[in-house]
Amino acid sequence: MSQTLWVVVLGLCLALAFGERTRYDNYRVYNVNPSNLEQLKILQELEGTSDSLIFLQGPYSVAKDIQVVVAPHKFNDFVEGLQRNNINVQLIEKNFQKILDNDEPNQVSSRSGVYDWTAYHTLEETYSWLESLAKAYPEKVELIVGGKSYENRQILGVKISHKPGNKGIFIEGGIHAREWISPATVTYLINELLTNNRTKDMAENYDWYIFPHVNPDGYAYTWTGDRMWRKTRKPYGSCAGADPNRNWDLSWNTVGASSSACSETYAGPSAASEIEIQSLSSYLESLKGKIDLYLSFHAYSQYLLYPFGYTSKLPENAKDYEAVYDATVAAIKKRHGTKYTGGNIYDAIYPASGSSIDWVYSKIGCKLTFSYELRPSSSSLLTGFNLPASKIIPTGDETIDSVVAMVNKAKELKYL
Repeated sequence: MSQTLWVVVLGLCLALAFGERTRYDNYRVYNVNPSNLEQLKILQELEGTSDSLIFLQGPYSVAKDIQVVVAPHKFNDFVEGLQRNNINVQLIEKNFQKILDNDEPNQVSSRSGVYDWTAYHTLEETYSWLESLAKAYPEKVELIVGGKSYENRQILGVKISHKPGNKGIFIEGGIHAREWISPATVTYLINELLTNNRTKDMAENYDWYIFPHVNPDGYAYTWTGDRMWRKTRKPYGSCAGADPNRNWDLSWNTVGASSSACSETYAGPSAASEIEIQSLSSYLESLKGKIDLYLSFHAYSQYLLYPFGYTSKLPENAKDYEAVYDATVAAIKKRHGTKYTGGNIYDAIYPASGSSIDWVYSKIGCKLTFSYELRPSSSSLLTGFNLPASKIIPTGDETIDSVVAMVNKAKELKYL
């Protein structure tokens, strides 16, 4: 082992031992763009070989930009290896920690003790707020538990219901830990459903099952260990965690996922290997016949996506998906001019097997399942996962506009 590598490994071990937060001082960020399938395969083999390389986008599509965070001792090997294979590589940031440091004051502001949307919140703060809602609105808010995590945390949510017999809408947030705008948007939606007249009809005429954090261990770790953490926290050899949105038991690990435990898109050792997915899928199965619309919130790139990720084959009701998609992206643009694109996952972004919305569509029989990739746009290469807290409310408002339009169009098409 080289002296440089030994220093890096020792530093990581000490950080883990003493609970220090991972830092990315002098880590560089490169933009890589494979031009053919041979180059793409090289990147796929490279991803997950080391935790010194963090692929911010999975290498699953030709001619699409991929940002890779590279540890200092890997600079030369990484660049020279790509250049030998004629893969286009460009340095776009010399110190990734600088990006995180510049953004953090805008994300986590000083708190007055009030739960609002001027800052991002810890898992504990959000869970306490959910508990307070059940006390404040006992006639229409019920605490629900959708499962549990590897570190024995609850997957805590709320059911909002005004009357029996309503059709059901299920909302899942925070499946990828570092995508902080997802749970922030989901909690904003909860608040609006309970307090704002613009959502009154929607709130009263549907049962809402809403979980801001379906990967609670991972999210907690982004606050205490590593802001860029994506996966669950179950140990796998020298690495930890599986990608919970590649772990669902439908065409598991067939495309757009990795078999390497160090990869950001590690599918796990088997389908539903993660207790979060085991327990959440069991909870969803208990709601079979009660869920008519399923929404999963992610970040980033401003996409609205629908099945399938594991195949280019379109769902049987593709025309209805297109109609709902059109109404939704038109609505999201009206307030702030925010432009979304999208379509079926496989063609719109990249192949990805083992996702929640594919599983819910096929296994639960819910025929409208969508995934949002929230702000910022795909052009925000470095700050994508670090959206300033000042953008939470604008993101929430335009997203609620779009959900209202989606629900109305789904109702018109007889899904709701």
